[in-house]
Amino acid sequence: MRKLELHWKILIGMLLGLIFGFVMTGIDGGASFVSNWIKPLGTIFVKLLKLIAIPLILASLIKGISDLKDISKFRNIGLRTIGIYMCTTVVAIVIGLLLVNAIQPGDGISEETINKLTETYATDSEVTSKLETAAQQKSAGPLQFLEDMVPDNAVAAMSNNKLMLQVIFFTIFLGISLLLVGEERAKPLKDFFDSLNDVVLKMVDLIMLVAPYAVFALLASVVVSSGDPELLIALLKYSGVVVLGLLLMVVFYCILVTVFTKKNPLWFLKEMSPAQLLAFSTSSSAATLPVTMERVEEHIGVDKEVSSFVLPVGATINMDGTSLYQGVAAVFIAQALAFDLPLSAQLTIVLTALLASIGTAAVPGAGMVMLVIVLESVGFPPEKFAIGLALIFAVDRPLDMFRTVVNITGDATVSMLVAKSAGKLGKPNVKEWDDHLDEVR
Repeated sequence: MRKLELHWKILIGMLLGLIFGFVMTGIDGGASFVSNWIKPLGTIFVKLLKLIAIPLILASLIKGISDLKDISKFRNIGLRTIGIYMCTTVVAIVIGLLLVNAIQPGDGISEETINKLTETYATDSEVTSKLETAAQQKSAGPLQFLEDMVPDNAVAAMSNNKLMLQVIFFTIFLGISLLLVGEERAKPLKDFFDSLNDVVLKMVDLIMLVAPYAVFALLASVVVSSGDPELLIALLKYSGVVVLGLLLMVVFYCILVTVFTKKNPLWFLKEMSPAQLLAFSTSSSAATLPVTMERVEEHIGVDKEVSSFVLPVGATINMDGTSLYQGVAAVFIAQALAFDLPLSAQLTIVLTALLASIGTAAVPGAGMVMLVIVLESVGFPPEKFAIGLALIFAVDRPLDMFRTVVNITGDATVSMLVAKSAGKLGKPNVKEWDDHLDEVR
């Protein structure tokens, strides 16, 4: 019998998790059972992925840089990467603004729903913490994000997944220095990181063996912890606009893949589907990064010299899905609260969301923090920030799942474009977890 492919196993796990979660919500004590006995399995899985993210970046990026032999190649890859990421982000924001202005989901929100959402979420600890973080972010200097990228302690940076940009900076610095000491002196350290890279990728293969069971646990816990169903239905039109925009971004990526790499977009989506499904389940680009790198390198054929830089950078600064969501959410809140947003203000949203996607990259829960900065840029009354966030808070988690899928799909697309332009897009070379099992039996 043909072996069931990984993406089908994960999809089955997700569907069963959703069904199980809905069943448990109708049983007394079902939610607490899922929280106590099912959710920890998903949490452990996410922790395992985050556990290997930093070692993978360290080993993969140093290997990629040291294999280049020429620093100018790295400069070219870096400039192309940042340039393409900025262009796709602008496209995402524009798509979001066009849809929200055409459909106008905020006009259908009743005063009663606004009051109920405000009472339920305006004083929520997560909402208030996002407002505080945004205030701190706004008070920072214009070059604060550059300052934050440079660590004063490399070991401390590697101990915190939220400081991934600092790890990338240190790793690039180390990799370039490795090139400059000469091949003979660099060989022992290079061999170490080459070996570490192979070992960490094998860890990814082993962790993915339990992915179907983990996404079952993650989706079941999301269902039982969802908010008031009536409020979710009231925000259905707004959610639909965001999801439609995200789907259009995926279509845009497929067009880029077809035009610039001459690859079949359906093949691209199929090969990326395990990473996309994990991104949906975990809502974290950083947690999904090890799987994204494995799929892009082994299943799509992007050379490690490109993927080792493009993907970690993308996981921290490329927020196409989140930026699209900023545009839709900002205009939706303005529509619902009768705040006028002329064309000039919406052009400001494009620029602010683009800059915020980079400046708040290392901030936890960056989506809502970015939204506060965007709202402030168009003169939205500060006293209504909490109400504005309360309007969208109920559906933020499910929408976060969708926009994370778009974020990692964008990362993979850009890695293919950069690899193609640098002549580094080759044939897939798939490795299985048990390739060397006979050697240790």
